[in-house]
Amino acid sequence: MAEKSQNQFVIDFLMGGVSAAVSKTAAAPIERIKLLIQNQDEMIKQGRLATPYKGIGDCFARTMKDEGVVSFWRGNTANIIRYFPTQALNFAFKDKFKRMFNKDKKKDGYWAWFAGNLASGGAAGASSLFFVYSLDYARTRLANDAKAAKGGGDRQFNGLIDVYRKTLKSDGIAGLYRGFTISCVGIIVYRGLYFGMYDSLKPALPENLQKNFLASFLLGWAVTTGAGLASYPIDTVRRRMMMTSGAAVKYDSSLHAFKEIVANEGTKSLFKGAGANILRAIAGAGVLSGYDALQEILFGKKF
Repeated sequence: MAEKSQNQFVIDFLMGGVSAAVSKTAAAPIERIKLLIQNQDEMIKQGRLATPYKGIGDCFARTMKDEGVVSFWRGNTANIIRYFPTQALNFAFKDKFKRMFNKDKKKDGYWAWFAGNLASGGAAGASSLFFVYSLDYARTRLANDAKAAKGGGDRQFNGLIDVYRKTLKSDGIAGLYRGFTISCVGIIVYRGLYFGMYDSLKPALPENLQKNFLASFLLGWAVTTGAGLASYPIDTVRRRMMMTSGAAVKYDSSLHAFKEIVANEGTKSLFKGAGANILRAIAGAGVLSGYDALQEILFGKKF
């Protein structure tokens, strides 16, 4: 019985990985556009971009012209590799932190439950992130490694291993973890916004829509998008910090990065790429829905 359960876990884990790989690969072009727009000001400073992008369409057209179709998947391998250890670590940490922080909504009250949820989710997320953060860093650097505007169109990195090699040489281990602290804050902020908004909006649905799949899906999408937009400036700050590893001028802290971005580029700069991020969420959800339907047909269940 235990062996059967273990085998089922391995199957579910691997199929979940395939599902994530399909979803991430399908949404990779939009993900790269989002990262290019989000970090374009750092790229201009580093001489990797001559002029700012005018929007999603302009970024797409210029990337296609300068780098070709395949370049839209640059950094996707690191993103897919990151899934497996993240899921394994989440599985390992989930129960431990749930036992430590979990509260009963009815018995302990909403706010105790909410705080416990934030604490367990934040602790599990931060613990997992510690082990896979360097892959997220490498993915960001590869995606933003456009052919240099100066220097004959050369790239800075030749691949995933090269990102690690050059970063360790220039900045040491700290270079791979630049922006880690604000990333942990981002997990807690996003989770807090997500559950706060979901719990506030779900009871507002008419009773006949409470169990409606489409209504639940739209509510989930709206809450995910809302929480993502509200916490987006944190994502911008952490990725802008990542971009300075190996550069001559670095931000002293996430607060320093935030102040510099707002002072020199305006508040709007914190939301660059947010539109592409919403499109990416739609594409990812659409592909996953289709993949789930395919699994139902092939295996009689979705993983």
